[in-house]
Formats: sequence, structure tokens, C-alpha cells
Amino acid sequence: MPSKVPAYQAKRDFKKTREPSGDVEVRPSNRLRFVIQKHDATRLHYDLRLELDGVFKSWAVTRGPSQNPADKRLAVEVEDHPLDYGDFEGTIPKGEYGGGTVMLWDRGYWEPEGDMSPDAALKKGDLKFVLHGDRLKGSFVLVRMKKGRDDDKRTNWLLIKHRDDHAASRNGAAILNREKTSVASGRDMAGIASGKGRKPKPFMLSEAAVDADAVWDSSVGLAAEERRGGKHSASKQGRRFSASPLPAFIPPQLCKSQDRPPSGSGWLHEIKFDGYRIQMRIEAGKVKLMTRKGLDWTKSFKPIAADAEVLPDTILDGEICALDESGAPDFAALQAALSEGRTEDLAYFAFDLLFHADEDLRDIRLDERKSRLEALLADAKPGPRIRFVEHFETGGDAVLRSACRLSLEGIVSKQLDAPYRSGRSDSWVKSKCRAGHEVVIGGYTTNGSQFRSLLAGIYRGKHFVYVGRVGTGFGNGRARMLLETLKPLKTGRSPFTGIGAPKKDEGVHWVTPDQVAEIEFAGWTANGQVRQAAFKGLREDKPASEVAAEEPSPKERAAPKVEPNHEATTKMSGRKGAKAEVMGVLISNPDKPLWPEEDPPVTKQDLALFYEAVGAWMIDHLRGRPCSVVRAPDGIDKEQFFQRHAMPGTSNLLELVKVPGDKKPYLQVDRIEGLVALAQVAAVELHPWNCQPAKPDVPGRLVFDLDPGPDVAFSAVVDTALELRDRLDALGLVSFCKTTGGKGLHIVTPLDAGGSKSISWEGAKDFAYRVCQQMAEDQPDRYLTKMARKLRAGRIFLDYLRNDRMATAVAPLSPRARPGATVSMPLTWAQVKSGLDPKRFTIRSVPSLLGKSDAWKDYDQSKRSLSQAINRFDGKT
Repeated sequence: MPSKVPAYQAKRDFKKTREPSGDVEVRPSNRLRFVIQKHDATRLHYDLRLELDGVFKSWAVTRGPSQNPADKRLAVEVEDHPLDYGDFEGTIPKGEYGGGTVMLWDRGYWEPEGDMSPDAALKKGDLKFVLHGDRLKGSFVLVRMKKGRDDDKRTNWLLIKHRDDHAASRNGAAILNREKTSVASGRDMAGIASGKGRKPKPFMLSEAAVDADAVWDSSVGLAAEERRGGKHSASKQGRRFSASPLPAFIPPQLCKSQDRPPSGSGWLHEIKFDGYRIQMRIEAGKVKLMTRKGLDWTKSFKPIAADAEVLPDTILDGEICALDESGAPDFAALQAALSEGRTEDLAYFAFDLLFHADEDLRDIRLDERKSRLEALLADAKPGPRIRFVEHFETGGDAVLRSACRLSLEGIVSKQLDAPYRSGRSDSWVKSKCRAGHEVVIGGYTTNGSQFRSLLAGIYRGKHFVYVGRVGTGFGNGRARMLLETLKPLKTGRSPFTGIGAPKKDEGVHWVTPDQVAEIEFAGWTANGQVRQAAFKGLREDKPASEVAAEEPSPKERAAPKVEPNHEATTKMSGRKGAKAEVMGVLISNPDKPLWPEEDPPVTKQDLALFYEAVGAWMIDHLRGRPCSVVRAPDGIDKEQFFQRHAMPGTSNLLELVKVPGDKKPYLQVDRIEGLVALAQVAAVELHPWNCQPAKPDVPGRLVFDLDPGPDVAFSAVVDTALELRDRLDALGLVSFCKTTGGKGLHIVTPLDAGGSKSISWEGAKDFAYRVCQQMAEDQPDRYLTKMARKLRAGRIFLDYLRNDRMATAVAPLSPRARPGATVSMPLTWAQVKSGLDPKRFTIRSVPSLLGKSDAWKDYDQSKRSLSQAINRFDGKT
């Protein structure tokens, strides 16, 4: 069998060094392990090693890890190490690779964070993870840095601590100075170098599992016994002892947000509980209650733990709640019970069974897991605080309406046949009755000594954005409790970035943004602030860094039909100055006609509803790219404005981004609510850059604009599109077609980012020109590449000029400020044929047409290398 660590083995002479050779099999573990080794080599550093795919992924952290999120530690990626290296402590001989003393400074278990697999996150260069070590705990991220000219032989990353309960506000390296001995042997570096003292207690090769409480695991070989020199009876051949099969902790499965429950069969629907998500682990009668981050909160809920002691060895997923007089979950009451230490009336609502005895149930269907959970609770008869969560398999809309009538928060819909998967998943979807959100407290206001309001924010990328004041919900001593919590966090500087936050004034107090609050609110204002927000309680189970704007889950790129009485158009009074709501965003003057000549006129509210309907499809082609807009505040028949930069008072639902070479910020649309906010300012056209997301200097797609002269039939444009598609296909590029909303067509070619060898904008534009010029030279009577209108008679202008750094092209599904309220419609190639009529794609027709279309479904998988295409064009390949 080939070695998993050939680079590691090639660098070492195992006749001279006592380091592990990597030839010993290490038994699998239910949890991923990590070690940190203090390494006094040429320079003192700390080696971080994360178990993945049967090896240790390894980084040399030059100054050691820090517990302060403000510190960014250089982490140099090194070769993969074998898993038995996690037990190595000793001295590497001088002159050998890495010569010096090695201490096992920390070790334990780690888990990935986020929706991506660890392999995908490493490939992307953004690995978020949580450490459960003897010394280091909590959330971290490894971010890959761009390589410079002189860095080709190594890959540099930054190791950064996330803000959570384990973060330090200052002196993040204090733990390195405080903890100077080995977690495995108790020796200091001098003791290890001398070779004296207690030998390190093994971790990766631990034999502690072989004791009276061990169980047989028939799926693993004899490696551990063979290393010990043990003998096996014939009945135990092919088996080996393993530790208890119950994992210490399983990262929970999380929901995606959606406006409405999924339709159709195949789903069950549960009440959405308004409490603390808790994983219950019972082993040999000992109960542990752990938060969604794996923190042990058993002591906080002793009565619930006592009721669960009769359960067999098992792991349950559920939520701890307080109930009001009507039996509905009440988060405020839960907060009060915790702060006052009165937890005897709280209940644990169990909704999933992950492990039972030695059986991992995560891969079986949800309905079977729930059936076994119900039977288990019925047989064991735990105390009254442990309750089974019933569910409904009728239509989700009806269940949500019933939940709302009972003043519940909403429902969670789950696929009946889905396995349990840690992280956010499309198989669990939450739909809320009322707008609720978690926010981070960035300050508060007072009137004299009296508490008045909280100043709330959320994270959008790296920015902590102000979203408004929370001015109610502070009865029953909560204001006093908040002041006691927030006063020690006071700081002299506003934590908010961007525009819109209050200015420092008498009565305004800034705080370090560490505390998370749950609020209830009436919706978003047009500038992205919460309306009528009420405080529900503090969340101690969630770090502030995780509080970001919630986005509805994309609905398979389909969209609901836009209808006049759409639910989002409530609160219309019919009088002048009335407002409508779409996705919680206020739309002023909703009846203002933007396309006045249509019958009936297309209004500002219609535009907002259109953006909502197509937003899940459209947003992927806007996110991460600067975007210019065409605004028609008084309708398309009046003055229009092409707006390249962000304007004063820009909604917080939109991003402001700086690009090199321009001091003014650009708009960027990263969420569907941002599209609705653009409708509020009558943005009737969207023109994004064609760069890679978040990389304005890297081409992300080529756009060829086929612009016919006034006397050219549209059928000739269709023929041109098909010819250009074939030419690009011959060069190895995949192309897609859309109408422009006018008389032409766009051919769009997605590009691979290309890593460090990406083509410049100049190179992309030159390639696009040469492709068009070749077509014009082959058929000069049909095509030209010059803009002059006097030359266009009877010919089609092959416009390659969209392929420049700051050039834009109208977005797929963007409306156009033209008669007919036409839309730039993505097409399948089967639609690009004789009889194609671009005028049929309008604001009113497109939502229903899009729901039936497969256009551009393979766009993300069709990115190709531009450099390879250029080589083919030049005949080099």
C-alpha cells in the first residue's frame, strides 16, 4: 500500500531520528483529533496538526496560537504528518530535518464549522474549526494568503481566533507563557531535552480502551493488539477492542431560512421551539447537556439531567424551553429562569435520536429515527421534563398558519427520508410567523441614570453593521440586568463600521460587541434597520461572530408567481404616502408607476415583488461583484440616472465595497433583501462587473454583446449566437445565452479563477477582441468590431468591450428601462432558434416562466480556463 505521507518520510532518516516512521496503523476515532507541539528548532514555534483523511494536516505557527481575535498568526503549511506523530515528544538530532526539542503542548479533538466539508474549505483557503483541547478551546479559522513572487515553495496561512466564550480581549499569547509543560508528560522543554522524567502518556496510540468496560469493534483490524503483542482467541480474529462508541459531541444539524414551508409530500413539520439548542448525552447513567458549540451546561439544568438518568446509553438532539401560561415556548421566561436559578419548570423537547447504545443512527431516515426515539422514551419512562416532539405530515402552509394563530414562533420542516448531517442543510428548513433575529449589542443609550435602548448590529462579512435601536421589552428588572452586563464592556470607540450608526453623544455608550441578544421586530426599513424591535433576552449559547443576516434558502432557482395580493403587500392603506412591505422592507409610494405606458402600469411595488420572485436565481450572478444601477425615480419616461457609486443614505441591506484605484465605494448586492431595497430607490436596471466574486482584478466571465444594426432581422442575431457558441466551444469554453431586454443577445462564458496564473483584464479583453475580429474577417458583410453606427447598416456589431475591469453588462433577469418592461432573460440553447421573441420576457411573465426553465443550470460547473483557451486560439495546444 502506498504511503500516505511520502513527503514526510523523504525528509527524514529514521536510523538517526526517533520520530515515528508513519508505518504504524493508528486506530480510527469517532472524533477528529488534533495536537499542538511546541518545537524549539532553528526558531521556536508551535506546530498545529489537524487529523483529516488519515493524516495530520500541519502548519508551523511562528509565534504560537493566540486567544485574542485581533491577533493574526502566520501559519506556514508544511507536509502532512502520520497520525502516530501525535504521540511524539522528544529531541530530533541536530543536523536532521527540524532538529530540536518537541513538546506535546496541547491535544484533544476538533470539528469543522460551516457548510463546507473540511477538504472543500482547505481547497478554498478558508477553514473554520472548533478546538476542544486541554488548553485551547473554541472557534478558530485558517485563511490562506496569496503567494508572492518569492513564496512559491511554501503556502502561508493566517491562524485567527474567533470571538466566543473562550476568546481573550487582550494579551492573547498569555496562555503560551502560562502553560510551559507538556500535557502528555508534565515535563518542561529542558526536561524533555535531557531525556529524563515521566514518558508521555499516549493519545493517538492509547490502549486505554482495552479494559473491563471496552467493547469489541469488528469493523477494525488487529493493529492495536499486534502493537501490544497481545494474543487473540479464534473467536476474536479480525476484531479489536475500541472505546465506547458514543462520540463525546456531535456538531448539530442546522436549518436554512425560507419564507414558506416546502410544499408537497416527503416532509414533516415540527413546532419551532424558542429556547436553547441542547445535545443530551447519556452514558452509564451519567448525563451531559451540551450547547450547540459543545459547551457543558449540565450544571445549569440539573433537574432535566436528573430526569434523564434512567435513559440507556444514547445521544438525543433537542431544545430546552420555558413555557408560558398557554403552553407556548417563552424565551424571556427561559432567560429569567436561568438568571434566577429556577430551572425546575424547564423542559427538554427531544426531536432526534443520533446514537443508541453502540449504534450510530445518523445515516438512517428521519422518520425511522423519530419512531425509535418515541419508543425509547416510552420504554424508559424518564421524568416529566423529558418530552417527545410530535410532528405533522400535512401541508406545511396549514401547519404554519396554525402555529401563527397560537402565537408560536414558527415551524421547522424536515425531509422524512433524510439522514442527520452536521452543519446547515437544505433538508431542514425553518419558516417564521413573525420576524425574529439575533443581533449583537454594540452600545446602549441612557437618559441620566435610566436605561433607554440597545444599539444593535450584525456581521456582514468582515463588517459590523448597525441595524437600529431596540427600545422595548426591558421590564421585570431586565434593564438593570443589562446595565450590569454591559457596563464592564464599555469602550470609547464605536464598534460599528459603515454608515448609519449613531454619533457619540450624551447618553450614547459604546461597548465591545460580545453580547448576543434575541429580538422580535416588525420588519426592515428601506435603509436596512429593524422596525419596532423588542428585546427578548441574551443568548449565552452563541458567539457574537456567528450573528449574521439571515437569508432565505434558494428555492431551486425557481420563483413564485408575482400576484397583486402577494402576502408581502400587506399594510396598504390606499391613501397618499401609504407604504407596502416586501420581504420586511418598507416600500414608500408603492403605487408609483415606473413603466407608466404598460396596461396596467408597472409600479414600484411590482418591481420589488419581481426582485423577490427571481432573487434566489439572480443573486448568484450579483453576489461579490460591484454593481452599477440605472434609477428612474419618476418612471422610465422621465429622467434616468446611471449610478456607479454608492449614494448617501445607502440601505444597510446593501454592501459598500472599495476597489483599488477608486476612493468612492461601490454598491454590491449580496442578499435578496438588497434587491428589494434597490426597488425602493427605483433601480430599474442592474449592471454588475464581470469579475470573480470578491476579486475585482480577476475576470470571472466573458460577455459578448451581439448588437444588430437597425435593418438586421433578429433571426440573423440568433444565427450569430449559435456561430459564436460553436467557436467558443472549439476553444474549450462553455457558453450561455440570454436576451438583453432589447434587440440583441448576450453570450456569457464563465471562467475559472485560474489561481496565481489567472489572465489579466487586458488579456481577457484582447482574447474577446480577437475572437470577434476573426468572425468579422471571415464574414465582413455580416459582422464588424467597430462601434461607429454609420458602419452598422446590414451588419451586427460584435461588442467585446464588456470585458474590461470596470466595464459592466446588464445582469441576468435584470429589468430594462424600456417600453414593455422587458427583462434580460437567461435561455437554454434549445430556445435560441428561429421565432425567438425577446419581447415576451417581461416583469410580469418571467417569474412563472423561470419556474419552468432549466436555463443556465450548469453555469457554476461550466467554468473553464481562459489561459488554455488562449493557447488553443494561438495554436499552442
